[in-house]
This record gives sequence, structure tokens and C-alpha cells, in this order.
Amino acid sequence: RESDHRAWTPVTYTVTRQNATVQGLTEGKAYFFRIAAENIIGMGPFTETPKELIIRDPITVPDRPEDLEVKAVTKNSVTLTWNPPKYNGGSDITMYVLESRLIGKEKFHRVTKEKMLDRKYTVEGLKEGDTYEYRVSACNIVGQGKPSFCTKPITCKDEIAPPTLDLDFRDKLIVRVGEAFSLTGRYSGKPAPKVTWLRDDIAVKEDDRTKIKTTPTTLCLGILKSVREDSGKYCVTVENSTGSRKGYCQVTVVDRPSPPVGPVIFHEVHKDHMVVSWKPPLDDGGSEITNYIIEKKDTHRDLWMPVTSATVKTTCKIPKLLEGREYQVRIYAENLYGISDPLISDEMKAKDRFSVPDAPEQPIIKDVTKDSAVVVWNKPYDGGKPITTYIVEKKETMATRWVRVTKDPIYPSTQFKVPDLLEGCEYEFRVSAENEIGVGDPSPPSKPIFARDPVAKPSPPINPEAVDKTKNSVDLSWHPPRHDGNGKIIGYLVEYQKVGDEDWKKANLTADSCPETNFKVTGLTEGLTYKFRVKAVNAAGESEPAYVPDPVEVKDRLEPPELILDANMAREQHVKAGDTLRLSAVIKGVPFPKVSWKKEDHEVSPKADIEVTGVGSKLEIRNTVHEDGGIYSLTVENPAGSKTVSVKVVVLDKPGPPRNLQISEVRSDSCYLTWKEPEDDGGSVITNYVVERKDVASAQWLPISSSSKKRSHMAKYLIEGTQYLFRVAAENQFGRGPYVETTKPIKAIDPLHPPGPPKNLHHVDVDKTEVSLVWNRPDRDGGAEITGYLVEYQEDGAEEWTKFQTVPMLDCVVTGL
Repeated sequence: RESDHRAWTPVTYTVTRQNATVQGLTEGKAYFFRIAAENIIGMGPFTETPKELIIRDPITVPDRPEDLEVKAVTKNSVTLTWNPPKYNGGSDITMYVLESRLIGKEKFHRVTKEKMLDRKYTVEGLKEGDTYEYRVSACNIVGQGKPSFCTKPITCKDEIAPPTLDLDFRDKLIVRVGEAFSLTGRYSGKPAPKVTWLRDDIAVKEDDRTKIKTTPTTLCLGILKSVREDSGKYCVTVENSTGSRKGYCQVTVVDRPSPPVGPVIFHEVHKDHMVVSWKPPLDDGGSEITNYIIEKKDTHRDLWMPVTSATVKTTCKIPKLLEGREYQVRIYAENLYGISDPLISDEMKAKDRFSVPDAPEQPIIKDVTKDSAVVVWNKPYDGGKPITTYIVEKKETMATRWVRVTKDPIYPSTQFKVPDLLEGCEYEFRVSAENEIGVGDPSPPSKPIFARDPVAKPSPPINPEAVDKTKNSVDLSWHPPRHDGNGKIIGYLVEYQKVGDEDWKKANLTADSCPETNFKVTGLTEGLTYKFRVKAVNAAGESEPAYVPDPVEVKDRLEPPELILDANMAREQHVKAGDTLRLSAVIKGVPFPKVSWKKEDHEVSPKADIEVTGVGSKLEIRNTVHEDGGIYSLTVENPAGSKTVSVKVVVLDKPGPPRNLQISEVRSDSCYLTWKEPEDDGGSVITNYVVERKDVASAQWLPISSSSKKRSHMAKYLIEGTQYLFRVAAENQFGRGPYVETTKPIKAIDPLHPPGPPKNLHHVDVDKTEVSLVWNRPDRDGGAEITGYLVEYQEDGAEEWTKFQTVPMLDCVVTGL
């Protein structure tokens, strides 16, 4: 029976088993059941269920939870979510059980101890780098159901996601001055990105008008009361460690334009109209100028009258003027957003003022070739009447007459190609303008040009190098450029730069100050290192620079002295007496050596001029004399060493006097002269000797011989008994030297000789104390009468002879023995 009914309804009558299936019940209703046993006698009492039973499907444990997902991972936590099971087992879910297993271990461990009904959970306190897998089970009144499928292995590390950017603004934004605007958007990324705002690549800073607001998911830049300066390209950058995203917006803050730029120029002034022009505003307000409004005013009245309010040109004709009145003009600029303040002109009187055109400015000549040139000029003031033609004239620079280059009219072009020039000639050009009044004055002549093909810039110099240096200078050398660009190389520009600096300094200001391929850069600082470069310059300009390959340290370069001898410093130098002696040598060495000249290890004569230059030294002696000869030495010395060279100087002169003049073998008609060569031969071989004699009673010397090469001579043809003086001089190719003279006269007589020995000396008598001796006359008397005989004796065994006496006769008695 139903629990809310009292009547019982039979289910079956014949059930032989101890169970039965009751069908036809209504789900959700409560029923009582009763059973009675029956045999052939009858039916026994009923047994009733103690309490009602609600009809429903049987209760089981829940199914697996579904869609277990990992939502976030950091280095020490994992966040998981899941959906409930499809079937709860017939009973409400009472809680969820989350389990984890460390990869490498077998067992799962329960993560949550408390009762959990939320389907989202963050597991915290994990170790960075560990890898886990997770599963979740649902529980109901019956018990814990099957676990969900496991997650993939999850390693604990900070989760990374590149930035995303979603902007609410477009590429372009136009804002009126004074209005506010904002640029907003959303962003995401892991780790949380950094947001930066730039305007025209410069960081936007907050101030009273500029506000920047950034939340973890939104971004906003707002500007209050915008001004023109807020215009620009705005860029928002969202950046984290994985990358960046950028968004751009070109913001234009628009306003009315600034006033047109003056001054107002009066191009034409007539009695009834004027033509004026001006320049556009410096600031168009962010929107192009759509119109200019021009008004005029008679200066004697306060009323401005409209001229036009519909023109985009920057020139305008002001009509309907009264002759003689002064007028002012004012001009407004207009764009989509308003009208500017006005530009007001100076006062100008309305009257005709026609004249011939002014002289053009000096024309400029370009595109010169060997037979043509293009003349360019600016349009002059036309004198109030339009220019009808220009007259171009040429002349050779040295000529006086100007020649018109063409008879055809030249207008409106302000340039003309002049043909038929002569190659190599130098020309000047001038221009005149003509209107209906007449021809104006000619312009000043152009700068002279040569008719030749154009000059290009030269190529760089070749192989610049530092060839020498001192403690404050560096010597550079290079080769000329390969190509001179068809123009003469004017010179070179040398520049230097201290290592570490950015600026190059000029060593010479103009190229013509360095026409050669070398230059000494001075004024440098000792110990610093410099770079150097050289440019070639021609009429077309400067070449590209050529660089010295390596930086140069500025310090004295030690080089030992070196002597390069000139021809006059050979081993022996001959100079003619009276001429000038010059000794010179080229000297090298760094630093430049100290120079000293010596002669025979003594100071040189004060009459010597000594000159020392930066490249050598020279010694000069004018009007040389014989004493200037000798060994000269040149010594050069610096800290790196010294060097000495010597030269023997021979001053070529007449020889000195012969030496040791002797007279011998004097006879009544001759004598024999001998002498020795002079001590000084004058530096040249003695060619001959000159011998002369003189009677002591005479004043005149007579030559005996003038060609003798011997150092002796027999003087013949003397007059017996006459006394003579003799003299001898030596001669060489430079002349006759001084004479040497006999000291005393020589008499021409035959010579006297000692007589011969007495003959036949013997004793004729002997006594105990004396001996008598006799002898005969000698064979020869020596050329003179014998005057006596000298008697000497010697004791036997003794060495000395003892004089006894001289006797006139041929006998003598020696006594005292």
C-alpha cells in the first residue's frame, strides 16, 4: 500500500520462492509491503515492513569527476580545477578527495585533509623542479568513487605566457584643443608584464594634465585639457621576460592656425591696386589651411574692408584703391577648426612707380664644360612692369668689351646655357633685365671661370705614413692621389685626433698651405697618442680622407747620428792658396746631434765660418793660406751615439825655401852647390830649382840654372879671385818659393890642400938623451909653399905623441929624451 493510503493492493497470489519483484510502482512514492504464507489449510498472518520504502534507483558510489585541468603552475604551487561526475551514484556529493603522486614513487597521497566541496584547489608548498601527477575522487553517502584520470606530469616552475594586448583605440585620433582624451586597453601575460607609454619615442611623464593608470589587466593613458604639444605618435609597450607587444596611435590635437608669417611683401604697387604676398603660418593647427581672409584699410579710417575670403594662395591682388592714399593689409589663416590671429602689413601708398628693372644679383655659373656654361640668376625687381626678356653677356676676363651671347629672347627662365666657348679661356658673365620701360643695369660680373670640363673631387691620397716624430711634432708623408678629378691638386688638408676623442682637429687651415706631399704636425703633447688623416683638395672640394694606418705616440725618436759626406769631405781635400775652403756634410739623427769641428784636436781657426742647420753643417775659410792645411775632424753626437769623420786639407801654394845650401869644391873658375828639398813642397811636386849668383860688388843676381830637377849644381865660368854670393829657390805648379842664400861670399880660387908626408925619415946620430933626424921634401906641397915641418916623438909602448917643435929645414935634433 502507498504510505498515504490505508488500502492494501495484492501484488501476486502464487509465489513459491522467498522473493518477489513488485512492478508498477511510481518513482518517488513511499510504500509499505506485507507478506503472508499459505498452505492447503489456509493463509497465515501477514508480516509488514517496519518502515516505508521510497521508490528510486539503487544508490552507488559516484562516477569519476571529469575534466581535471591544471590552471596555473608556479615554482611552488599548482592550481587545479575539475567538473563533477556525470552520475553522483544516486546521492549528493559530500566532498572531493584530491591526491598526488611524485613521479618516481608508486603511491598516491591525499593532498587535502579537510572536507572539500569546491572544484578548484591550489596545492602549495611544493619544491621547485619536482614533477607530480594528480587525480581527484568524489564521495557521497555510500562512499568514495573511482578517481579521475591522472593529469599529465606537472613540473613546479614559474608559468610563462607571452604578453597579449587588446586596445580600445584606433591608429589615428583627432582631438580639439582643450578637450580630454584617453587611450585604454587590456593586457595579460605571465609573469605580469611591465607597461610603458611613449610619445614620439620619449617616455610620457605624469603631471597635472597627464594621468597614467595601470591595473593587473587594464591600462589607460588620459590627458586633460589637451594642447597642440600633446600631438604625436603614442606607443604603449607591454613587456615581460617572454616578449613584448606594442600598440600605436597617432594623436593629432587640432586648433586654429597661428597667424601667417610676415612681413607682407608688396610686389606691385599701382595707383589703383597692389599685389602682396606672405608666408604660410608656422603652425597650421594640425589641419591644412583651407582659406586665407584678406582685408584692407585706409590708414586715415578705422574701418577694415574685405578683399577676399576665399583663397588658398599666399599672394593676392588688392583692388579698388584711391591714388595717393596709404593702405594697410591684414591677413587671417583659416582651417577646419577656426581662424587665426591676423598678420598686419606696413603702410604703403597707392601710386604708380614704373621704372626699368633693377640689376640682377651677381649670377652664378654652373655645369661648366670645355665649350659651354650655364648662367643662373635671380629675378630682380621688375620696376613695376613685367620683365619681357633677359640679356646675357660674356667677355674674356682680360678683354674690355662685353658680347651678347644670343639674340633670341630669354624669358621667363632665369638660367641660360651659353654655347661656343673656347676651351681654356677664362670668361665672366653678366645679366640685364628688360621691361617695356627699357633695359635695366647689368648685374655685377660673375666670378671668372675657365672653359674646361668639370672638375670632380680627387681620390684620397695614397699610403700616408708617419716618417718622423719628436716630443711635440710628427712628420707625415704620402703619395698624390691616383685621380685628380680633372683639376689641379691645390694642396692637402692634414687633420689629427687624440686617441679617445671624437673630434678631428685641423693641422693646417687651408690646403694651399700644404702643396707638397709631406707636412710637419706641430704643437702636439708629449706622451699622447694621435691618429692622422690627409685629404686632397682641388677646385671641386676635398677628397675622402686617407688614414695613417696606426696611431703614433708623440715622443723623441732616438736615432744615432749619421754623416753623409759631401764631395768636399773626401779623405784629402786640396785647395789653392787664396781660394775658399769649404767642408760640408749632411747630418742625420734624432734628436739632432751636437756638432763640433776640430783641427789637429784643437779648436779651428777663428777665421773659419761654421754654420749648423737642421740638416747639416758647413765650415768655410776664405783666402786660405798654407797654415790652414791640416787634419780637420767633424764630430756629431746625441744620446744615441756619436760619429766622427776626418779630412786632410792641403792648401796648394808655392814651395818653401830649400834647406842646407852648401858650397864645396871651390876652384878658380867653378864651385859645386848642394842643398836639400824644402820642408814644405806647397802640396805639389817640386818641378825644378832656380839657381842664381851675384858678384858681391854688383846689385844684380844672374841666373845660372832655371830647370834643374837635381838638388845640386856645378857653377862654372867664375872669374878667379872674385867673391860670389849664391841663392837657390824651388818651383812647383803654383809658383816659385822664397830663395835660400849663402851666408858669406865664396872666393873663386883653387883650393889649398895639406902637403904630402915628408919622405925617407931616418936618424943619423943617437945619444943617451937626444936623436938627430933627417928627411927629404914631400912629393906634393898642396898648392902652396911649405913653411915648416912639425916633429913629434913617442916613447915606446905609450899611446900619445908628444910635440917637440916645428923646424924650417929638412933636419932636427930631438933633445930631452
